[in-house]
Amino acid sequence: MAYKIWYYGVSHIGRCRKVNQDNLICEKTILPCRHSGTGEILTGCVSPGAGIVFGVFDGMGGEEKGEIAAYIAADHLRTFSRWTKDGSDLIDFCCQANREICQYTKAHGLTSMGTTAVLLKLDTKGIWLCNIGDSKAFVMSGKKFEQISQDHVWMPELYKKPPLSQNLGIPEEELVIEPYTASLDYKDEDIYLLCSDGLSDMVDVRDMEEILADRAGPDAAQALLEAALEHGGKDNITFLLLYVVKAEKESFFRKILKRGSDRHLAGYTGNEV
Repeated sequence: MAYKIWYYGVSHIGRCRKVNQDNLICEKTILPCRHSGTGEILTGCVSPGAGIVFGVFDGMGGEEKGEIAAYIAADHLRTFSRWTKDGSDLIDFCCQANREICQYTKAHGLTSMGTTAVLLKLDTKGIWLCNIGDSKAFVMSGKKFEQISQDHVWMPELYKKPPLSQNLGIPEEELVIEPYTASLDYKDEDIYLLCSDGLSDMVDVRDMEEILADRAGPDAAQALLEAALEHGGKDNITFLLLYVVKAEKESFFRKILKRGSDRHLAGYTGNEV
């Protein structure tokens, strides 16, 4: 069965932060190291294949330049070429990106610098999920919306916002990173949402579910962004929406999405809503 993947990507600095420490990758496109957001909704359509990977990175470190860690990881994934038919390649990527971030941290005399990562590889044989940290992946399949990533946090029952137990940027002598991976099957009309906590901390899961059930494409992306900003926009907001569509239904799906793109793309600036 042939499928197409329609994608919509957004990064916004939010209402409170002075720096956007998030980054993303979609169809080999990443953001510069220093940026305020995507400036528009990134959109396109791809066929599954080797090296088709989407991802969101949430840099951490504040004054220690978390945006550089997120950029290093995104840039390494953009040029990564050791693809396999399972999830081992995504683990290899995480280990390599982890070393690059640690090397940069040491070379520039920084105390610590890191980033989360949530990735979705869309191969011809299936879908592979990989994540490290607390950036999340959700799937809307039929009427069911659920988180499919695994949060790497310490004692979540004791903290409103628990500290991370895993991320990219941890020296190997301190801790061996263990990214989470899972294999998934293609299913027509499934919707995947990859996001930094600037979205998931601001917008309740049920509200995200309602938005994705009622809207499509850029219309849904715009609604998710507006919801995060309306709830405070306390962090950078970065997310990717991925729609799995049977190839023979592409023309019909294109008509559905055009209703939202006509209304929103021209007015979206990445800094104001």
